[in-house]
Amino acid sequence: MTKAPEATPAPAKKASAAPRTSAAKLVVLEAEDPWTKDELNEVRNQLRADVKRLTAELDEVAGDLADLMRDAGESAGSDQADVGSATFERDQEMTIVNNARDMLVQSEHALERIADGTYGVCEMCGNPIGKNRLMVFPRATMCMTCKQREERR
Repeated sequence: MTKAPEATPAPAKKASAAPRTSAAKLVVLEAEDPWTKDELNEVRNQLRADVKRLTAELDEVAGDLADLMRDAGESAGSDQADVGSATFERDQEMTIVNNARDMLVQSEHALERIADGTYGVCEMCGNPIGKNRLMVFPRATMCMTCKQREERR
């Protein structure tokens, strides 16, 4: 019995940079003008600056938080006020870290949505978010109606 020749795999394609979405193709509300290239670049640059700032902030705070966590075990012999202050400081630092981490994820997600052309589309209902809303809050993922509905819950 003869063996069928094995297919040779196709050569791998080189990975290219993420395609840049045309500003005019992004969704806007009916009463709004389409995105201009400059407006989209401004939002993109703001988001990139946020990513850079938040990444640096998280790197800096990570060491502080590690110190606070390490010192938490050394409370033997401390009075209640010292322990309470240390606990409060640690909780506050953890809240700041979690908020910065959330904002970083949201900023990165917004940049991904710009790249794939879904920026400006509500993730809940699929309607336009609104260009003006996105220019004020570029990490928005919901239209005003869905966001208000979510906040009422």
